[in-house]
Parts: sequence; structure tokens; C-alpha cells
Amino acid sequence: MSGHSKWSSIKHKKGAADAKRGKVFTKIIKEITVAARMGGGDVNANPRLRTAVLAAKAENMPRENIDRAIKKGTGELEGVNYEELTYEGYGPGGVAMMLEVLTDNKNRTVADVRHVFAKQNGNLGEGGCVSWMFEKKGLITVDRARVDEDRLIEVALDAGALDVKDSGKDFDVTTSPGSFEEVRKKLEEAGFKLTYGEVTMVPQTTVRLTGKEAEQMLRLMEALEDSDDVQKVYANFDIADEEMERISAQ
Repeated sequence: MSGHSKWSSIKHKKGAADAKRGKVFTKIIKEITVAARMGGGDVNANPRLRTAVLAAKAENMPRENIDRAIKKGTGELEGVNYEELTYEGYGPGGVAMMLEVLTDNKNRTVADVRHVFAKQNGNLGEGGCVSWMFEKKGLITVDRARVDEDRLIEVALDAGALDVKDSGKDFDVTTSPGSFEEVRKKLEEAGFKLTYGEVTMVPQTTVRLTGKEAEQMLRLMEALEDSDDVQKVYANFDIADEEMERISAQ
């Protein structure tokens, strides 16, 4: 599977998510606010809000923070009006990249993003330059340790998954966006250890990176995700697990 899921898994193993919990909370609060503004404050009637609230709970966000963000979105409390934007560009080695952004200052954000790209041997492109390379799907990675592959395939497909693939260290389960929550729930109930899971943009092809380009790519991912305005980063790089681990340990 492409580097995005590997990168996310490694971040959690490193404890990076804990170290930057305040920043993680900020991003999730923005998403909850926008989701509530677009589709209302009822999590049962608003799939986007339901997904955001589940992400908040997974990060152990206090309930009062979640409720406050929803009320800001529905107008019950005063809040910031965020603009949703998608940026596209290229990373080291010609890697295709897509960014989902929520910002209250478009000019500031595009300048910051362009600077980050340039610093790590990438460049911000025009709208549509790489989006055709990605498809929106649910992606769940399952730790392969002591996993009965046949049982995993049976549970996943019965729950509505599209495919199950062996990626070497893990199994990758893909779903439609609409069936993602149900498949994840059924896998957890069956006792499988999930290392990563979200509705994401899955690339149709990947670009293999090694050495300096691999190091630049991971620094670019980290710098972009460190931005308060960048919600999600998708990329079609592929770096060997051993090299990912080596670089992330530096």
C-alpha cells in the first residue's frame, strides 16, 4: 500500500500523535465544526459529522470539546468560518500529492504550503494535476501477527469490504466510503488488531522512493501535517518498510 497508511502507522508507533495531541485536537475540532455547519448537528443524520466525532473519541477528546465544536458549526455558539480547499502538487521523485485544507485565511495558507513544498524538493501544482490518480475509499490495515487470513477475508467481505490484500507486514482492507464504519466495527468485534483506518484517497499507482528522496518525502509529509490548516495529506509514494522505520527513528 502507498506511503500514507505506512506513515500514519509509524507516527502512532513513535508516539508523535501523543506529542502533538493539541494540534490533532485543533484539526478534528475544525472538521467537526465544518461538518456540523454543512450537514447539521445530528451525528445520526450527518455521516461526515459522525466520522469526525469517532475520530475525536479515538483521540480521547473530552465530550465538552466535541459538543462545543458542533454548536459552533450549527451557529449556537460563535465560531470561525472556515473555507474548504484542496491543493495538489508533486513531492520528491514526482510523487503525486493531495492536501485537504480548512482555513480562515486562504492567502496565508497557500503561501505556507508553497514554502513547505519548495523546501523539501517538491512543488505546488494546479488544480486537477494529480487528483485523477486517486480514488476515495475506506482503508483499514490489520496487524498480520497471529491472523488467520481466511478468517479475516471472511469477516471483511461479509461486512461489505471490497478487497483484502497482503501488503507484507499487514493486511490492507479496502471498502467503499459508505461501508467503512461497518467494516471497521465488524473487524474490531472479531478481535482483529487494527493499526490504521480512515476514509482516504487511495492512489491507483505508486512511486518507489529510496535514499535522499525518501527522507525528503517523509520530512515533507511531517511538515505539511504539522500545519494547523492542513487536515489531510495524501501521497502515492512507496518506501520499503525497513527504510521507513530507519528514517522515522532518526
